Amino acid sequence: MPTQEDARTVARFIHALSGGAEVRRKAAARELAWRDPLDSNELVGHLIALSRAGWGLASCALSDFMAALAQEAEHIPHVESLRRLAHVQSLDTVADLFAQGPAKLEMDADAAARADANAFSQSLGHLKQQARLTRDPDTLSRLATVSNPTVLRNVLINPRLTEELVVRIAARRPARPEPLIEIWKSPRWSVRHAIRRALVFNPYLPPETGAKIVPLLNTADLRELVSNAALHPALRAQASRLLAEGHGAGPALGLAPASRIPGPRGHD
Repeated sequence: MPTQEDARTVARFIHALSGGAEVRRKAAARELAWRDPLDSNELVGHLIALSRAGWGLASCALSDFMAALAQEAEHIPHVESLRRLAHVQSLDTVADLFAQGPAKLEMDADAAARADANAFSQSLGHLKQQARLTRDPDTLSRLATVSNPTVLRNVLINPRLTEELVVRIAARRPARPEPLIEIWKSPRWSVRHAIRRALVFNPYLPPETGAKIVPLLNTADLRELVSNAALHPALRAQASRLLAEGHGAGPALGLAPASRIPGPRGHD
């Protein structure tokens, strides 16, 4: 079983990788994939505990592991057994990461499609191109309201997009889950605290996604989440357990890149 010191070594290695969020996410997925599932759960549990204790490198690495669980599941052979085994291991904060079921509130897909059709007469291809290339902030703001996730995916890579607008998209209600999930998948925007917070506090976000964002919030956010009856019970229970996990300041933001060091498996 990995120790807390092993988790520290992994966190340092992941944080030191160059190449951006995708490289770190895939490295985290490999760490989970080569280990026995029991060991994978122990590793994630240690990272959660270290993050809650206020160790910044663990918070950064935990973000990559959450992204790996959400986006690299097909490359983690035993991912389906992690939740079951986490319960067997009494690792409640790890089991919480695998919440399932519908969002607290849901927007009908047909109603969303009708709203899009009423607001935009252009073809889907035109909307996607415009979302990616427009220089007009008003046009960009209008396109950000489209419920089709492929349009929003292009909005999210527009160089003129601002954090303020992404927060507004993440907090928009009612909302379909697909655009909210696209924001969480965005390596450019999902690392922003304000955007993570807006997503988690949106009752239209599925708990499967929200459960992987909750451990990345700070203590004040977790307390507010616990007291907010409008949000999914599973996420509120998860926040409560994380508050009990430690009394640190929670995830640290804005760490400078570290120099590269040898990886936990002897790789650089």
